[in-house]
Amino acid sequence: MAQKSSKAKKNKERKIPTAGKVYITAGMNNTIVTVTDSDGNTLFSASSGSAGFKGSRRSTPYAATKAAEMAGSQASKAGLRDVSVFVKGPGLGRISSIKALKTSGLNVVSISDLTPIPHNGCRPKKKRRV
Repeated sequence: MAQKSSKAKKNKERKIPTAGKVYITAGMNNTIVTVTDSDGNTLFSASSGSAGFKGSRRSTPYAATKAAEMAGSQASKAGLRDVSVFVKGPGLGRISSIKALKTSGLNVVSISDLTPIPHNGCRPKKKRRV
């Protein structure tokens, strides 16, 4: 019998650039860290939930640190060196996740705040009474 499939599966090797962007979305319940290339294509991603934290512990700065360390170490092992950081949201893990990116071996070139601020747009929710 002849060979049925002559095509061998090829592993898709992604070319990791040396410069990229890191988007940190710091919400009130979770912190999501996404590492992209300069075009915006996602390379690595981590969150405080994927770092093993559950419930109210996900919103802590320590959980954000662990998520940023996970994403940063994956990126630095792949060959990423210089990153621009874009922070969005009011959460507690904003500063601690930037510090964790620095300690994981990435060179932070710039930090930008992309938090959406209304210029007197929609009416806010009623004030929370506890």
